[in-house]
Amino acid sequence: MQAIEISQPGPPDVLRLVERPEPTPGAGEVLIDVAAAGVNRPDLSQRQGQYPPPPGVTDIPGLEVAGRIVALGADGPDGPPASASGRRWREGDEVMALVSGGGYAQRCVAPAVQCLPKPASLDLVHAAALPETAFTVWTNVFERGRLRPGETLLVHGGTSGIGSMAIQIATALGSRVITTCGTEEKCRVALELGAIRAINHRIEDFVAEVAALTDRRGVDVVLDFIGGSYAPRNLDCLAREGRLVQIGLMRGASAELSLQKIMLRRLTITGSTLRIGTSAEKGAIAAALEREAWRHIESGRIRPLVNVVLPLGEAAEAHGRLEAGDVIGKVVLVNRQA
Repeated sequence: MQAIEISQPGPPDVLRLVERPEPTPGAGEVLIDVAAAGVNRPDLSQRQGQYPPPPGVTDIPGLEVAGRIVALGADGPDGPPASASGRRWREGDEVMALVSGGGYAQRCVAPAVQCLPKPASLDLVHAAALPETAFTVWTNVFERGRLRPGETLLVHGGTSGIGSMAIQIATALGSRVITTCGTEEKCRVALELGAIRAINHRIEDFVAEVAALTDRRGVDVVLDFIGGSYAPRNLDCLAREGRLVQIGLMRGASAELSLQKIMLRRLTITGSTLRIGTSAEKGAIAAALEREAWRHIESGRIRPLVNVVLPLGEAAEAHGRLEAGDVIGKVVLVNRQA
C-alpha cells in the first residue's frame, strides 16, 4: 500500500510517499480502507521529532481516518469487535476512527472500540475530520473540565479544528462560548458556529473582554492549547471554582502562576494528551460521544469545518498549509476512493 513516512525530523518536505506492507488487524481490531485522513497539529510535532508515537505504534503519522472496514481481527477477550453501541462491525461498514498512528496510508488498523459509524449527515472526507477533535473536546471540556449546561467556556483558537468543534458541541449541549481568534474573518466564522463573542486577540485584550462580558465574574472553563504566557492570563479569566484545561503548548511548557490566586478562588488546573491513552479509555470516550452528542452530529447541527482537501501524496503541502496558520477548520488528505 502507499503511505507517508517521515524520512527524518524536519520541515514539511521530509514527508515522503512510499510503499509499505499492508497492516493486519489483531484481536479486537479492524482494518479500514482509508478514504480520508485528518491532519492535526500533533502530526506536525511528530514530523519535527517532538512527539514520537507510543511504543508499538507505527511510525506512519495520522491520528484519524474514515473509510470502509475490509477485515476484522480475531475476537478479543470480551468478544467480537464491536462499536461503542455494542453492535458488531461487519466488512463494508463505513466508519470513522481515532488511531494512535497510521492514518496517512491507504489502509489503517484501528481498535474496534475506537470506531464510530459514519453519520448520514457527513461524507467520508468530513467524517475523517471529526474523531481527533471530537474525542479531544469531549474528554477535556466535558470530562476533565466538567462543563455543564448554563456555564460559560472560553476556548482559544475558535476556528481551529479543536476550537470549532468545542464551540459547536458546547453550544449544542446548552453552554455559552467565548472564543479568541486572530483575524476578523475568523471571528465572523466563530460567531456563525455559535460563539456569543469572538475576541480578536491581535487587537483586543481577551482578559479585559472576558471580564466585561461576564460582569467580572469570569468563565467556568478555559480550554487552551497555547500555553506559555497565556497560562496566568487564563487564570485571570476564571470564575471562582473555575477550571483551566491545558491541551497544547504552542507558546511553551513553562509559566509563572500565582498559587495564592489558585487557592483563594478555588481553581482547578488539569490537562491531558489523548494519544497515550489506552483503547479502553478511548473506547469509553467514543461511547460517551455516541450517547451524548451523536444526535447533534447525525442531524448536521455539529459539523467539522474542512478548509483544505489534498491527495495523500501532497502531505507536505498539507503540513505547510496548517503550519502557516491561515487555515479555518481542518486539512484532510484523501485517497483515490474518497
